[in-house]
Amino acid sequence: MTIDWDAEAATFDDEPDHGLRDTVVRDAWAERLRDWLPKTPGDLLDLGCGTGSLSLLAAERGHRVTGVDLSPNMVELAREKLSGHAAQVLVGDAGEPPVEGRLFDVILARHVLWMFPDPEETLRHWCGLLRPGGRLVLVEGVWGTENPAGIPADRLIGALTPVAGQLRAERLSGDERLWGKRVEDERYAVIADLLATPARHKEVVDVHLILRRGDEVLLARRAGTGYGDGLLNLPSGHVEAGEDVRTAVIREAREEIGLALTPDDVSAELVLQHRGPGGAARIGWFFEAAYGAGGEPFNAEPDKCDELSWHGVAELPDDMVAYCRAALEAWRAGERFALHWQEAGDAVRYERGGADRSVALTPARGAHHVELWVPDFAAAEASWGWLLGELGHVREQRWQGGGSWRRDASYVVLEQSPDMRDSGHDRLRPGLNHLAFHVRNRAELDRLVARAPGHGWSLLFPERHPFAGGEKHCAAYLEDGAGFEVELVVGAP
Repeated sequence: MTIDWDAEAATFDDEPDHGLRDTVVRDAWAERLRDWLPKTPGDLLDLGCGTGSLSLLAAERGHRVTGVDLSPNMVELAREKLSGHAAQVLVGDAGEPPVEGRLFDVILARHVLWMFPDPEETLRHWCGLLRPGGRLVLVEGVWGTENPAGIPADRLIGALTPVAGQLRAERLSGDERLWGKRVEDERYAVIADLLATPARHKEVVDVHLILRRGDEVLLARRAGTGYGDGLLNLPSGHVEAGEDVRTAVIREAREEIGLALTPDDVSAELVLQHRGPGGAARIGWFFEAAYGAGGEPFNAEPDKCDELSWHGVAELPDDMVAYCRAALEAWRAGERFALHWQEAGDAVRYERGGADRSVALTPARGAHHVELWVPDFAAAEASWGWLLGELGHVREQRWQGGGSWRRDASYVVLEQSPDMRDSGHDRLRPGLNHLAFHVRNRAELDRLVARAPGHGWSLLFPERHPFAGGEKHCAAYLEDGAGFEVELVVGAP
């Protein structure tokens, strides 16, 4: 069911039970809320709050209200209605409200749950937003007789019974004061207090896509989400129930930027535990994919994103979500596991010169760097720069006659040094014979071999390719114009 709630906002309060302009209707709802809500004021989350009529009644009873609605027009009206109270109203999806790890004493939702394709899953997520012993106040129903729509009370009660310590349902259809008219269909409220035993610690798991185009990554400017709006961020989202992290990042890439990625297109690069300012912790998995995999990216969610843009990894912009910025800097430095633990006074936006909240959890291991002196840096940059970029290295530095490309904790330097002697490189003399790099699979190897001649590389041992190193060793051996050799190995050598 699709409803243009922005278009409905102007006349939404004309319905007696929406605007509560009639004192009889308003008093009827106030009376119910006095019974349904805890006597002690607490943190209340009103999901699908509309123009904020019930939020206002709760705020008048001293509750600290956070309202969430998908319609910016509804939110604007709710903010006006709640001005002067301890309340905030956010634009966002009621199914996944943009409250960034905050917990609440009460969740209130009226005529909202039935609109989700999987109400039980939505309920599970809502329960995770409540403190132990927190309360759900759900007003639902089944409307119509020929093609009824809604949730029967017994289905809702069945879903809540395993997690509720106390549970009760009230029939609302017979109280004309609530609706300003006589109603014949099923309308009811379910009030459920969750079990007070502290639940085992849980954290949100989210996934992020580092789509790399040479030395650049793709960033999306957030809009209308209630978190980090106006700031640049990687395409990202939450892992859904029963979903592994790789499947999740492939799904998010399709939903947000229209890419049809396969499992072979993505590689896990970084796991980062993050805590936002004053919020709860979450685990972020960051995956990399190369530009061209899955098609051309485009803004597939214009309601949540204002623009897509490419940015150099070495020169990231400041108007970024700090979490994203910290992850990209950790990834560029070759870190695999890290923390980004913000404090209550920190900003969601990256602040140049601000406190560094990032901590690497594993020391760098293996080779630090390899440096090749080349007779012609421009030629080497064209051949090696292309190949290193295809292999996942990112340009880190460039200077007159030289440059470096990083992958993980190691990097490769190419330099036309003024101290270099005139004799050329000969891989058959004592010294360096070749460098070897991993490639993901045989298809990737074949793609690189096909493109290599256009970038100054020639295939060695073509008559034995791709098993010149042995029948169980799938690899390609390439030579550049200066005589340097690389080996591209499928799997472990």
